Amino acid sequence: MTAVRVPAPARLGETRLPDGRLLGWAEWGPPDGVPVLLCPGAATSRRLGFGAGVVEALGVRLVSVDRPGLGASTPAPGRTFTDFAADMRALCALRGLDRPAVVGNSQGAPFALACAEAGVASALALVSAADEVAVPEFAAALPAELRALTERAVRDPSGAEELFAGFDADAMWDMVLGGSPACDLAVYREDGFSAAYRRALSEGFAQGGAAGYARDTVLAMGRWPFALDAVTVSVDLWYGEHDTSHSPDMGALLTTRIRGARRHVVPGIGGALLWTHGELVLTLLLDRATPPVPAGFSPQ
Repeated sequence: MTAVRVPAPARLGETRLPDGRLLGWAEWGPPDGVPVLLCPGAATSRRLGFGAGVVEALGVRLVSVDRPGLGASTPAPGRTFTDFAADMRALCALRGLDRPAVVGNSQGAPFALACAEAGVASALALVSAADEVAVPEFAAALPAELRALTERAVRDPSGAEELFAGFDADAMWDMVLGGSPACDLAVYREDGFSAAYRRALSEGFAQGGAAGYARDTVLAMGRWPFALDAVTVSVDLWYGEHDTSHSPDMGALLTTRIRGARRHVVPGIGGALLWTHGELVLTLLLDRATPPVPAGFSPQ
């Protein structure tokens, strides 16, 4: 497999929200490019981008944001999906992103969906999306340990959050490697990629697991409070054919719950799909986000 390059951010910064909290962000591509907002995967900071060379060629301004309590973003105990969508709306206004297309990777997927339901997104790509494993349809399909964790997240979210707060960057890295097929390990173990991923995890846990990762995980593993059938923007779900960790059915049920959503299963890869097929994801996302030309319109 060709080495996957993780691009260093072109720009790093923090934006102060109206309530005084900071949101850390990283950007790639031209500053006047088409805005694409990235909701990163579990416990990873803003620095773990994707699409080296692709964002520039496509004219994309890729913006990755640390969720509260991760990386450079101020913790917000007890935050909700609605709170996150409101934060992204404020950030878009303050950073001139208008209504960006949104990519949600892994555990970032439900946060991206929250943005779409709230009207923040113009189009949505969910890549290796963490599914709503707490739905009753999945109860029999989940491994016993995951089923127990899911039930606890629903029944006792405070206790589950305390449990997840015990994770650190090393434990997360071990969990990623332990649950990955050989095709993903070839990506994750490449020297440049592993260094970038591990740095993003270290930054993600810099404020402690309870500050960010634990809250994210309780939200993602519990019942999602937003109405998926209320999402009206274009949604594409992307899964690698060897991905066994993000969804019991690789998003088949999730796709049926989102009006007009389309599912794509990519051969030869698993959960590392965002980094091996970033151009494919972005090209289609940009096409979906392009507003249609009104009937009868002709350029002057």
